[in-house]
Amino acid sequence: MDPERLLDGRLKLRHLVLLTTIAEHGSVMRAAEHLRVTQPVVTRGLRELETILGAEVFDRGPRGVTPTVCGEAFIEHAQVVLAHIRKAGQHVAELTSGQVGTVTVGTHLAGAGLLLPQAITRLKRERPKVTVVVKEAPPDVLLADLMAGQVDLTVGRLNASDHGGRTRQIQLYSEPVKLVTRAGHPAQALDAPRLADLMHFPWSLPVANTSLRREVERVFFEAELPLPEDRVECTSILTLRTLLEESDTVATLPVLIPQRDDRLAVLPTPLPSVSRLVGVTLPHERAHSPSTQALLQHLRDVAAEIRVMLRPAADDG
Repeated sequence: MDPERLLDGRLKLRHLVLLTTIAEHGSVMRAAEHLRVTQPVVTRGLRELETILGAEVFDRGPRGVTPTVCGEAFIEHAQVVLAHIRKAGQHVAELTSGQVGTVTVGTHLAGAGLLLPQAITRLKRERPKVTVVVKEAPPDVLLADLMAGQVDLTVGRLNASDHGGRTRQIQLYSEPVKLVTRAGHPAQALDAPRLADLMHFPWSLPVANTSLRREVERVFFEAELPLPEDRVECTSILTLRTLLEESDTVATLPVLIPQRDDRLAVLPTPLPSVSRLVGVTLPHERAHSPSTQALLQHLRDVAAEIRVMLRPAADDG
């Protein structure tokens, strides 16, 4: 037999299914029952297969059928082919259902400490084969990446702009911004410290040309104070956390970060009107993969719990 004959279109998947089912059950009749077809259908399909192969694949006997030498060889290959097809089907089903795939998330400070990690944890528990890529960068860089399709969504502080109709925003919760130091910082011993009382300490401020930086500058302006000369402008939460823990730095941070770290402490110094509306930014009218949609739902669920956690902080101003 010319092996190319198997690729001329006459051999069908149903022939392989019939063959392996007959081999598994040892009988044309039992194979027909298993496949829920009539016995003549199975017999006819078997004859078609043997004609295509040019060889008998079963020896018929009074108690059923047994594979011939050719049959045993072809059954083994048929089982491998069907296994690969089932695996391919499973892979496609996983892709379409979001069970596998990749989600790339951009983030910057707000949401990075609690919202996003918890949402990722729940997504991975539900869909362990989904790969989540987290990119931390300043908001303008994340916006450019979002528009270029290099990130699927961003998690962090929202602003009033829809960027010319190119994005849509989902509001999740409002998180106050507080002045934060390490626990045991000298400023923690002060009674109701004002902003002016903290000017001689080193500071960490948001980077220039960001919404939060402009709001912090407004606080200093309204207090008739210049920006601290001894300052670091930082976008990395890991770097900022280390600066706080290992020095006398004062920083502006979303309140959830110090609330979950006993090495940090909030100062009672008021920051009027400085808060963070935290949410998700998505490209407008772009289709989202099942994995992205699943992560978005987990972000919503975690945010609902965070809103409950933040009520006392919000009430405190």
